[in-house]
Amino acid sequence: MPERPALLFDLDGTLADTAADLCETMNVVLTRHGRDRIPDTRVRHLVGGGARLLMDRGFRETGEPASEALLDQLFEEFLDYYADHIADHTQLWPGVRELLEELSDQGAGLAVCTNKVEHLSRELLRVLEIDRFFPVVIGGDTLPVKKPDPEHLFEALRQLKVEPIHAVMVGDSETDTAAAKNAEIPCICVDFGYRRVPLEELGADYLIGHFDEFPKALEAILPRHFGETS
Repeated sequence: MPERPALLFDLDGTLADTAADLCETMNVVLTRHGRDRIPDTRVRHLVGGGARLLMDRGFRETGEPASEALLDQLFEEFLDYYADHIADHTQLWPGVRELLEELSDQGAGLAVCTNKVEHLSRELLRVLEIDRFFPVVIGGDTLPVKKPDPEHLFEALRQLKVEPIHAVMVGDSETDTAAAKNAEIPCICVDFGYRRVPLEELGADYLIGHFDEFPKALEAILPRHFGETS
């Protein structure tokens, strides 16, 4: 490779299917506060943006919105419960481990850029046994800002010592595509994650339906690293 590329991966919905554990935690907290559980069929569109936003959406779905003070409390309750149930049902998406092995062998710089809090992100990566691939993890509380603010991505690139021109964001949602756009880097999105907009409105540079399609997407987006030069 002429220069080492950097691949910045979202976590929830991109690397792993975490919705079941996130939603169960949300429902546990909702019922503590006298709210109804939200059925699984309605809940996946709520995921994305971090635990505090998830609880905000959960309260809006089940009645009166929560105040800012109550959201602070709900956020802490969510983190406490989720820490003990972080991977009861969570699994890597098919092909993720094999892809990370391949990218690591090729010398790519790998980072996680997620709005999940950092210590829980690191714990989930450890439990899923992929933490060794990610020397850099930027969580929702690592910096004063989170995605879609481009600084979230720029900090990962600084730690990887890779310039933005050699970077690609990998995500599943409008938050990821907006962060990539704000950082002026391309974005590959999976079509099976969690989002609140239709795929055609997502604004990804490349969509994939399985991680075995990822090498082709990289060749299209970063030909100087992964494809043939013309």
